[in-house]
Amino acid sequence: MSFDLSPVLDAANATDQMNQSAIEIRDLGKCYNIYDRPRDRLLQMFYRGRRQLYQQFWALRDVSFEVPRGETIGIVGRNGSGKSTLLQMIAGTLTPTSGEVVTRGRVAALLELGSGFNPEFTGRENVYLNGALLGLTKAEVDEKFEGIIEFADIGRFIDQSVKTYSSGMMVRLAFAVQAQIEPEILIVDEALAVGDARFQAKCFDRLKQLKANGTSILLVTHSSEQIVTHCSHALLLDAGQLVTQGNPRDVINRYMDLLFGRKPAALSASGAQAGEPDAAAVVESALPVDIAEGLEFAGEAFATRPGYNQYEYRWGDRAAEIVDFRLASEGQDFPHSVKTGKQVTLRFALVFYKALSRPILGVTIKTKEGVTVFGTNSELLGNTSTYELGKEGEKAVATIQFVCNLAPGDYFLSLGLATHAGNEVVPHDRRYDSIHVIVSPDPSFFGLANVKMELDVAKI
Repeated sequence: MSFDLSPVLDAANATDQMNQSAIEIRDLGKCYNIYDRPRDRLLQMFYRGRRQLYQQFWALRDVSFEVPRGETIGIVGRNGSGKSTLLQMIAGTLTPTSGEVVTRGRVAALLELGSGFNPEFTGRENVYLNGALLGLTKAEVDEKFEGIIEFADIGRFIDQSVKTYSSGMMVRLAFAVQAQIEPEILIVDEALAVGDARFQAKCFDRLKQLKANGTSILLVTHSSEQIVTHCSHALLLDAGQLVTQGNPRDVINRYMDLLFGRKPAALSASGAQAGEPDAAAVVESALPVDIAEGLEFAGEAFATRPGYNQYEYRWGDRAAEIVDFRLASEGQDFPHSVKTGKQVTLRFALVFYKALSRPILGVTIKTKEGVTVFGTNSELLGNTSTYELGKEGEKAVATIQFVCNLAPGDYFLSLGLATHAGNEVVPHDRRYDSIHVIVSPDPSFFGLANVKMELDVAKI
């Protein structure tokens, strides 16, 4: 008696394919030869390696990671960090110098505005051209064409040559083509930054649908909130190398560190810089008793207060520090929760270990998902009183008041102290997501904020 095992084997093979990553990057690198003079390129051919007339520039080096099926991976990094080089190699438009790229499934990519479009062809002709490049038959493109046109929403311009399109129209059509064909892998490189807010919302809604259908998405953007909101994993590139990868919020914090931060100096047990006077030696100033009441300027009381988030992300050179805080609402210090529509008062203690010029104080309110609800600083508010601070050994108290018109839920407050150095911002003490605030339930509305809307109906 014999048994047909093909159905079992087919099922096993299908399971193995589902468990395989959509993209595997192994020790990937891309090197360019940089010549000082154009003629050196020709001379190099004659030297046949006996002499080197070029310098090597590694745009990307030793990068390894995997993209699981159905996941959205965010990639961030400063300009020139190698993001576009990486995407071009994944898309197959650039050959690696070293390492390996393995992709499983059809790859659709929005790498550059208008890439893949022939400017002399109409929008309609370019849709079919792009479809053919992606391996679709004319019948398959015919089937999806109405959906593409509807999504692009460029009207009669679909039959005009692409060279007459605006940048917004170009990206609308390009995204519509790539997204509507439902690829296994979709790469989006900053293309959505061109579209308006309504189109971006429609694009991200489409990305969610693709992800739900099993499409793996690589999203490159300078918008930290898009990474936190839409990605399940994130990578940070810098100078052609993979700095870190993991939880999007952690990666974005590290990205902000690269953009604005500096490595913190070694701290003494009291929290002061090594070799600098600690908080206990700070010169006493004539602070009003009621303002400074309950705040400590010696040591690190901040981490002992109710609502402190031990997973805060902190950096800065610590020439000055935020060492304590007190949050109050409705006459109660450190309330377990804050009611919507009630005023919140936050006081925090500042200590200056070095002389600073025109300090800037900032505060940001974020949701637990990392979306910024509100942010400002003393400079934006035109509060020049902070410019009077900054003497060595000085201490001060900053007071922030706001009406908590937030929806029920968990929020995090970030505090910052910085100064300007020419065109750059020098962070001295930035405490991201350092204070956890709970807004109590309110059944009268839903959403992110309470805008105090009124509803009235008059019978005619």
